[in-house]
Amino acid sequence: MEHPILFLVQLLDLVGLGHFAHQHPHVIYTWLVMLFLIVVGVIATKGISMIPTKGQNFFELVIGGMEEFIVSITGEEGRRFFPILATVFIYIFICNLIGLIPGFYPPTASLNTTLACALVVVIMTHVIGVMYHGPKYVKHFCGPIWWMIPIIFPIELIGHTARVLSLTIRLFGNMSGHELVLGILFMLAGAFFAPLPIMGLGIFVSLVQAFVFFLLSVMYFGGAMEHAH
Repeated sequence: MEHPILFLVQLLDLVGLGHFAHQHPHVIYTWLVMLFLIVVGVIATKGISMIPTKGQNFFELVIGGMEEFIVSITGEEGRRFFPILATVFIYIFICNLIGLIPGFYPPTASLNTTLACALVVVIMTHVIGVMYHGPKYVKHFCGPIWWMIPIIFPIELIGHTARVLSLTIRLFGNMSGHELVLGILFMLAGAFFAPLPIMGLGIFVSLVQAFVFFLLSVMYFGGAMEHAH
């Protein structure tokens, strides 16, 4: 379902980039989210001091809580992968949230965006496995007994491929479904009053979907670091 008004798409229409914007709105709004995160990151780190401000306390609470959560699942070794995991969570959460603003499109409502995020996580999972175990990482796919390899190996390959589909479809389905409901309510009941309860629920959905993606990513990374049984 196409949005009746997308502000950035209309703005790019004026400078001759309307065709690309109409075809790929998720790319346009991904750039917006990236710019927003860069600006917030610069501002948040610029004013760091020994006596923290309220803003610094907030960011330290959020970042510290995420780091401790990762460590509680993966152990101390998980700290080294905190940057990519935290980036995945914050990026997806902001992408989800901007869809609640009239005239904005959530990049996570596009299959291309969710697939890209899923591929990054799953590929990084295997990179971590090779980093920690070298060639022995293949034991994760072979099962506990050598004569079960012809059975276990294909099942493991299917399971790891399913991880990509699971991460991709879950996030895409929830966010595109929410956008569809909002679009219908906008057309039927006005721009603001009727969608308000759905938009309130949308904040919760945005947080939950980002957290689920983040949690699964942490579990995949932790599993890759463990020794095969």
